[in-house]
Amino acid sequence: MGADFQGWVAAHQARFEEVLCGLLPRAEIAPQRLHEAMRYAVLDGGKRVRPLLAFAAGELAGAETARVDVAAAAVELIHAYSLVHDDMPCMDDDVLRRGKPTCHKQYDEATALLVGDALQTLAFQLLAEHRLNGHARFPHPNLPPQAREGANESLREFHVNDDAARQLEMVRLLALASGSRGMAGGQAIDLSSVGQSLTLPELEFMHIHKTGALIRAAVLLGAHCGSASAAQLDRLDHFGKLIGLAFQVVDDVLDCEADTATLGKTAGKDADNDKPTYVSLLGIQGARDMAQRLHREALETLDGFGEPAQRLRELADFIVLRKF
Repeated sequence: MGADFQGWVAAHQARFEEVLCGLLPRAEIAPQRLHEAMRYAVLDGGKRVRPLLAFAAGELAGAETARVDVAAAAVELIHAYSLVHDDMPCMDDDVLRRGKPTCHKQYDEATALLVGDALQTLAFQLLAEHRLNGHARFPHPNLPPQAREGANESLREFHVNDDAARQLEMVRLLALASGSRGMAGGQAIDLSSVGQSLTLPELEFMHIHKTGALIRAAVLLGAHCGSASAAQLDRLDHFGKLIGLAFQVVDDVLDCEADTATLGKTAGKDADNDKPTYVSLLGIQGARDMAQRLHREALETLDGFGEPAQRLRELADFIVLRKF
């Protein structure tokens, strides 16, 4: 990563952590244990790739950063809920996530289940509530407790969009990406495929849904916060599809080559669970070649956008080249 891009990433990660901190329920509000666990599952972890994609797409579409905050948070909350549920014994049964104990290990299985449920519903609540003409306000996380009692006492505003039709479309996009025709459906296919040999089209179909759908949604939601045209949205959707697949291919390679400390989660889990992956189907070099091809095609999709697409190009590089 170039120094300028590194600075952009670090600045957005830092301010986005503050955004998340302000949007999540405070741990001292009842039910305290659930709210504490929600914050544990979301804060202080992860590279925030999906929010960064939303911010980069927002820049391309001329959106103010503040308009992208809630959309990016909604995507990250859906992602965090999916990780909490994926790690549970009934799914992948993992004990480590983002370098710390998984939510059901730190708390318990029932709490982890409710954390996922609550994060999912909070994501849609945020998208539905916040509009530029609604003046929705939230307590700044650094204010003392006595100054944060009422939502109307905050000095911090979060915006999504002042166009109700576009806001409704954003809710639809996130719902589609999260449900049976998106992430949840992909996870169902993943669970039913353990021990089986999938063809490349079958594996791509699974990951277009399981991993790619939410990445595509992040790009589109960021662009919807600005003034992207229908043609531009189509191209950005294709970019998101390609880079979402590339993200999974690289994950499969890293699962074989990186150690647990580097990954922040248990290395070699897919092979241990006999899951079909791009590495098991294509081999390490074949998977690497596929990631590079998807990377090239994703960058080609951005041709014609010029300088406004620079952050998306750099994020595509980061996704494919991370420890690769």
